[in-house]
Amino acid sequence: MDTKKELATTQQNEVAVRESGYIVAGENLAGMLAEEMDGLNLSFDKIKTPVGGGLMFELPTGNPDEPEMAKEFKAVILYHHPVHAYYKEKYTGGNAPPDCGSVDGHTGVETETGLVKNCKECDYSKFGSGENGGKACRQRRRLYILRENETLPTVLSVTASSLGDFSKYIMRLLSRGKKSSAVVTKFSLKKATNAGGIAFSMIVCGYDRDLTQDELSAVSGITEQVKRFAARTRIVEAED
Repeated sequence: MDTKKELATTQQNEVAVRESGYIVAGENLAGMLAEEMDGLNLSFDKIKTPVGGGLMFELPTGNPDEPEMAKEFKAVILYHHPVHAYYKEKYTGGNAPPDCGSVDGHTGVETETGLVKNCKECDYSKFGSGENGGKACRQRRRLYILRENETLPTVLSVTASSLGDFSKYIMRLLSRGKKSSAVVTKFSLKKATNAGGIAFSMIVCGYDRDLTQDELSAVSGITEQVKRFAARTRIVEAED
């Protein structure tokens, strides 16, 4: 075997690993947050999706007044879960919690009474209970994603209108024996129209590449920490 050629290949691989934007995920997220955020409100930055068929994401930057506008971006989906939120009055924004909400898509809890409900059997989770034949209970998918060269995840909310495409993407990954946290996903937008003729922006997900073994090791640690964080995050954040 050509020793020089083998050494050159090894060095190239090492450089590729060092330059990987996901190795930084190996930081102790829980420790960092506990030290820096003690007594402060804990909330990850959010990626904003346009309305009315727009095709540009609004990505958070170091300056909240100057977000980055992008047609697409790549990231690792660390964790994702359903978020249900029911408002008796039409939701108009703000920090008011829903009248009933769920962070697992199975069990809902009324904010005022603490009453626990079965989401599957709830009338508000059925088509026809809301406007235009939809569901009165707003159902989304909350994604905790890690972009390159970042240590903390960012939140992306997948609305009901994009859930079908997202489900197909996850199924395509699973059919190949891959989990969403083991690959880099490319996010983009396309303009679509609902049954009522109203244009909206649909999130489209596509496979980019597998994570390297070093990246997988780094990402797996932060994934477990994010899962614990997600279990106690306020539901209203998905409605921002």
